[in-house]
Amino acid sequence: MDDDDLSDGILGAVLDAAVDAVIVSDARGRIVRANTAAARLFGHEIDTMPGRPVEDLMPECERNRHAAAMERYVRTGESHVIGIGREVEGLRADGTLFPLHLSVGHASTDNGDYFVAILHDLSRRKAVERSLQHAQRLEALGALTGGVAHDFNNILTVISGNLEFLKRSVTDKSARTLIRDAMEAAKIGADLTAKLLALGRRSALTPRLLDPAAVAKTVLSMLKRTLAPGIDLRLVVEPGVWSVQVDPMQLQTSIINLALNAQDAMPKGGSITVAIGNVSVDDRFLAEEVHVARGNYVRISVTDTGVGMDEAARRRAFEPFFTTKPKGRGTGLGLSMVYGFAGQSGGHATLYSEPGLGTTVSLYFPAATRMAGEEAEASAVGMPSESGGTSGRKVLVVEDNDAVRRLSVARLEALGYRTLAAGNAEEALALLGTDRDVDVLFADIVMPGALNGHDLARKVTSEHPQMSVLLTSGFAGGIAATAAEEFPLLQKPYRQSDLATRLRILLSRRRG
Repeated sequence: MDDDDLSDGILGAVLDAAVDAVIVSDARGRIVRANTAAARLFGHEIDTMPGRPVEDLMPECERNRHAAAMERYVRTGESHVIGIGREVEGLRADGTLFPLHLSVGHASTDNGDYFVAILHDLSRRKAVERSLQHAQRLEALGALTGGVAHDFNNILTVISGNLEFLKRSVTDKSARTLIRDAMEAAKIGADLTAKLLALGRRSALTPRLLDPAAVAKTVLSMLKRTLAPGIDLRLVVEPGVWSVQVDPMQLQTSIINLALNAQDAMPKGGSITVAIGNVSVDDRFLAEEVHVARGNYVRISVTDTGVGMDEAARRRAFEPFFTTKPKGRGTGLGLSMVYGFAGQSGGHATLYSEPGLGTTVSLYFPAATRMAGEEAEASAVGMPSESGGTSGRKVLVVEDNDAVRRLSVARLEALGYRTLAAGNAEEALALLGTDRDVDVLFADIVMPGALNGHDLARKVTSEHPQMSVLLTSGFAGGIAATAAEEFPLLQKPYRQSDLATRLRILLSRRRG
């Protein structure tokens, strides 16, 4: 081996070892070399990268500006690009845009000028920043409204107290009617301020050690008598649910609020599913998704099969006074109050919704220490390692959300699986037409196109009976409950260890 071969081999090893994308281009802007991380990041096959113009990886608005900057640098040495890191947008093979951090270096050789670009995907960081900004905005709004509500409560106390004294001394029937109406209005105002105090995390809570399943059963027995005809109410409780230390009245009120919101979203009827289960947040990704500290939680999810929300409504759903209901049908404080109560109890609230398919609101409450510790110790006994037996197994990931798809692939590869990835059912079927060496289909239920994940699973098991199927969804009921009757379901968000365990069980059953 001569020195050139040795240098080329070392360069190739360095490029393939790099976590970030690395692309080498010539003075004409043609790619001469790219690492596997770059091919994966932009969604191209590695052998199609050399010879491709770098402009193919940029949105239209960036191309002319980039070409002009590089031409000016080559001609004058003046740089607004070389050696200066900056944030730009990248263009994937499927046409989607995503945020990048780009830094470019220059090298002059006997064969001409070359440019080395190092690109880091900022998608996850931007998503976390957006979530943090949203949480900070809700905190600020909660603090503001909670402070106003506290002062307003004092005013209402004076008003209602004086009305009571006045009522005792007034004998005129019409005047007493006016006083009664005013007292009723003051009571409505007091209820409103109670919700605002819950939002601002200033409620006077009285936490008690509770069985959340027992509380939910009591609430649902009341709701069954009051909900409109055509509403099917279901309770699904996992075995061994941990206890929680929360205010029982506020927990009941929160479940009632969520159920009534769900009913309003289903004017033609539908189903409401209350699902309760344990969640251990010991995974960095899961902690970021649900915005709680690592630990053991009880998750209470309320799912409807109603009209759902678009992205704009989802982003504002927990904001005080925001409502999608017609004017006069709601204050916009129900979800805000639930969000504030969960936060004041040491937990969090999340919302998942799809237009036309329904909504799931999940409340996370810290598990009582003694109960959670006992269960955690018991569940750890005899648990095999996450990566055991995964070598050579291939999983096809089908997920329309780019960031979630990349995260799923990264998790699976960290567990030792080989992966294929598709953005919808049509792409997945095309991949299976050329690669039959797939052991597991791991598909989101909700996705665009003619087939959803449930439809895809049925088609795959019909055409590839040797393949195992694992479905996932942000819903806890509705479309997810229907799919779960036929296929294993992993509810989002989930831990890496949950994914590992489900896949290991599926593959061991197939071997059996």
